[in-house]
Amino acid sequence: MATNQDMIGRNEIDDLEAILSITNTDVDAVAHAVADNADAIFTWDYEKGARPKLNRLYEKAKTSMWNGETDLPWDTPVDQEAVVLANAANAGGLNGGMDLTGTPFAKWTDKEWIRLGIESQNWTLSQFMHGEQGALLCTAKIVESVPWIDAKYYAATQVMDEARHVEVFAKYLDTKLSGHYPINAHLRLLLDDIISDSRWDMTYLGMQIMVEGLALAAFGFIHQLTTEPLLKQLLRYVMSDEARHVAFGVLSLQDYYTELSAAELRERQEFAFEAAVRMRDRFLQQEVWDRLGVPVKEAVRLAMEAPERAGFQSMLFSKIVPNCKKLGLLDAADGWLRQKFTELGVIAFEDWADTGEEYDMFQLARGETGGDGDQARVPQPA
Repeated sequence: MATNQDMIGRNEIDDLEAILSITNTDVDAVAHAVADNADAIFTWDYEKGARPKLNRLYEKAKTSMWNGETDLPWDTPVDQEAVVLANAANAGGLNGGMDLTGTPFAKWTDKEWIRLGIESQNWTLSQFMHGEQGALLCTAKIVESVPWIDAKYYAATQVMDEARHVEVFAKYLDTKLSGHYPINAHLRLLLDDIISDSRWDMTYLGMQIMVEGLALAAFGFIHQLTTEPLLKQLLRYVMSDEARHVAFGVLSLQDYYTELSAAELRERQEFAFEAAVRMRDRFLQQEVWDRLGVPVKEAVRLAMEAPERAGFQSMLFSKIVPNCKKLGLLDAADGWLRQKFTELGVIAFEDWADTGEEYDMFQLARGETGGDGDQARVPQPA
């Protein structure tokens, strides 16, 4: 039986010293290699539609492509300082109304708070971009390693989706924001684990269910809060793809997991828990505090106490928990993952809609895309 130390490298989930001890040591490197231990599987069974739900998803994907170069209004001006101020106005002020007495932030002026907001924008979009490249590599691996032709067909469309996502986030960072951040160490550890695992279903679980599930929730949260119209539209387009990607994981794994032994399911539960903690840890933004010259531990501790943080952190799991329940992972092995998600404070989402059923509501409406460069109508996601 694996312990917290075995899975996440520490006994206490909230051990701040241990969380902050994980850092990147090669932040200036241009490339990062990970051993891909999976077999490339050919199938000679070309019967299309043998798995009807996957086939419907594939047909939906073929008609839902959009062009990141021509379907987004890149001529929209973005004033980062104005965006920070507008977002802060909706959140109760630049410092969120917190009591900062005795902290490094007590003497901060509006200038320092605005810089923090700008750096947070740069950091957040950088991590989205890095995560999308992780999804690009993982989905290419799924094309290679999954044994069913319907899944290979769909995964091939997702490879194109992920390339498009990396492209638009990189362009937004390069042309609209003011700097990149290297990949967060916790995110990189998770992506390394997903890519290096030899089992094809672990790639699905780690990327389609966990990483993409959290991304879908995070994109929706930021889409609702941001006042910047280009980013709002970019996220709306990406979310329309991400919902299909998570559904792909749910539909692919649901039947397969009924065939696994209790011991095999426990391994999947432990992997899901590890992924959940890694993703939660990455949102502490320790790289931002370091760049600003603020004592990182003190800044992170204060950020964790922010009134809105608990709600944001838990909402990140609003897609993950119901999808894990749909896969039978919550209550397998005497409810081990249910207990772990309870400790993380996210079990309340278990009865929310799973993405295997709700992806249609995220799809772009007729006429939103077309590749002609016209600005698209952006509906609110449900």
